[in-house]
Amino acid sequence: MSANGKLNVAILGASGYTGAELLRLLMGHDGIHVAALTADRRAGEAVGSVYPHLAHLDLPDMVAIADVDWSGIDAVFCCLPHGTTQEVIAGLPKHVKIVDLSADFRLYDADTYAQWYGGKHSAMDLQGEAVYGLTEIKREQVRAARLVANPGCYTSAAELPLIPCLAEGLIETSGIIIDAKSGVSGAGRSPKEGALHTEVSEGIHAYGIASHRHTPEIEQELSEAAGEAITVTFTPHLMPMNRGILATTYVTLKNGATADDLRGALARQYTDEPFVKLVPQGQAPATRHVRGSNLCLLGVFADRVPGRAILISALDNLVKGASGQALQNLNVMAGFEETAGLPQVAVFP
Repeated sequence: MSANGKLNVAILGASGYTGAELLRLLMGHDGIHVAALTADRRAGEAVGSVYPHLAHLDLPDMVAIADVDWSGIDAVFCCLPHGTTQEVIAGLPKHVKIVDLSADFRLYDADTYAQWYGGKHSAMDLQGEAVYGLTEIKREQVRAARLVANPGCYTSAAELPLIPCLAEGLIETSGIIIDAKSGVSGAGRSPKEGALHTEVSEGIHAYGIASHRHTPEIEQELSEAAGEAITVTFTPHLMPMNRGILATTYVTLKNGATADDLRGALARQYTDEPFVKLVPQGQAPATRHVRGSNLCLLGVFADRVPGRAILISALDNLVKGASGQALQNLNVMAGFEETAGLPQVAVFP
């Protein structure tokens, strides 16, 4: 703990979008002190040189990971690329609580990880202690964890509406179709041809068709909720916007269930939750209603095809889909109020 009794936190990979978003949120958290920031390629630079909107804040300069004094660090947000996180986390002292925003500890099965991420998992002993951090579903496991695997953005948008419906046996486990759209920030800050303005603006395109890496994560968590293996059809699309995910999910109703029954299941699961909200009947969630907030909005509609229903969810991919959920998880792990640092009302228009 810092001299003023705050939790000392480090952000690894602070020069990326999720690191910058964490800094924005942490400035409103009274119980956390940002003690260290890393960005190996920008080591020695001030955060303001990378993100001018953060230049006025009292923050440490960015350093290489090897130069962090871990003896004074209580918790870490790991915002490093997939595949690079395992070795770093394996080398951290045991007293440090970890929220990992990469995919490296989300998948329980080593073979599944190798199949989808193209390499052997090098820290399966740590994988065994990792808790999947969909906070509203696994809050008690998160509370007791040292290492939390923060869910992916698409996966959070898919799992939050589907898990209660599957857990109550209201929908068929086969034929689930998830059609999702994301803002460009989901691709990260590294230069990519496909993320150029001229490639993205004034259009929409599907990508990762039948091969997106969030698919096994979605199937893992849905299968756990249903108590049987589930395979989904998941197709992501890139939208000409900076932030946001909208997921439209098509399901087949089971045993005479109705769309109202699905709405009831979501209400039972989330009525008392601060960040997952069921919108009024007949309204559709929209990304512009969650921008900058830690909210996930849910809606339910009866399909005109008998026996089917449509679930719609919207969240900000950088907040509830990444950094906001990470802070929510650390709040639970460290015993803070779960909403600390996360009261932001959506930015509109």
